[in-house]
Amino acid sequence: MMNTTSQCYRCRQRVSVPPNTATIRCPNCKCETKIQSSERLKSQDRGQISFRSLIETARAKISRSGSGGSRSERSLNCIPSTLLFSESISGLRPCRKRALLIAVTYNRSKHKLKGPIIDVKSFRNLLMETFAFPKEDIRVLTEEEAPESDFIPTKKNIQNSFKWLVEDCMPGDSLVFYFSGHGVRQFDFDSDESDGFDESICPADFVEAGTISDDEIKAAIVRPLKKGVTLNAIVDACHSGTVLDLPCVYNRERKKWENFNLRYQDEKQADRGLAISIAACEDRQVAADTHSCFGKSSMTGGAMTYFLIQIVKKNPTITYGKLIDSIHEHIEKANNEGCLPWVIKRVLNNILSQKPQLSASEEFNVNEKNFIL
Repeated sequence: MMNTTSQCYRCRQRVSVPPNTATIRCPNCKCETKIQSSERLKSQDRGQISFRSLIETARAKISRSGSGGSRSERSLNCIPSTLLFSESISGLRPCRKRALLIAVTYNRSKHKLKGPIIDVKSFRNLLMETFAFPKEDIRVLTEEEAPESDFIPTKKNIQNSFKWLVEDCMPGDSLVFYFSGHGVRQFDFDSDESDGFDESICPADFVEAGTISDDEIKAAIVRPLKKGVTLNAIVDACHSGTVLDLPCVYNRERKKWENFNLRYQDEKQADRGLAISIAACEDRQVAADTHSCFGKSSMTGGAMTYFLIQIVKKNPTITYGKLIDSIHEHIEKANNEGCLPWVIKRVLNNILSQKPQLSASEEFNVNEKNFIL
């Protein structure tokens, strides 16, 4: 049998893959990559047509057929991906990368924001350029879409997109949920919060349809995770610390995990995947915007998102622990140098009360586990 090659998900270097190999370690960035089923098949069939090539050919045909012309030309969405041939070829398919990115600017209300659309475009580029996410596997909800589009970030569309994100997930899949917009705290009426508040995100129509609570987010995209599936959530919003209601919260100062919500300890099951959340701030805090002094744009975006992207681009093999520390250090430095908007400083009496928070469905070594999407 002859060797084939596979691409490292982290640095994209091609690595030789011996027959029947399930995992390889990149000699360049030391990242471990699971070998997709198609590549294992190719290493055994002496170079015959691969499963990956069948999928790419089918997707190309679908793309050439067009999307019907009902979507805005400015749309960030491509033809939705499908699990082509997943049942026709022995039930095998490559490990999937899928992302749901949401930017809510509240254009038609007094709560209008400018930053989220900048955030979501930058994060989409990070996924494609650094983590090799296929653009057709990234669903983006913004108010720049056509008014009647399924990609407007209304409550109903967000709920439907939650289902899309986790549907048919299988071991080895990497899922990403990103949200930039308003976040709020509301009284907890079912007594499942130790601080007495539920954390929620605000869709574009939250005034009419209501918010989406942490309980609902957890039920929609955390509980359905199958063993071997990893979900990374990045939430750049006020009061977002535990917006996925994950039971383990990392204390950055003490360098240890703490059990935040004891009620959900009995939910830890061996057959469930790993959910990790990086939030812009703690539950009681607000999230700030960064300003033009951080980049060439005169627009503003979320401070946490901006720094996360810059840090990861410079160090693609960074660990979760180092990432949280670095974001915190950059925000403190920016505040001390006076680069944040004066309105934020006035409200917070010149002290930026924003501490990025890491939480997870189970504890892991933050100094060994790399931030790999």
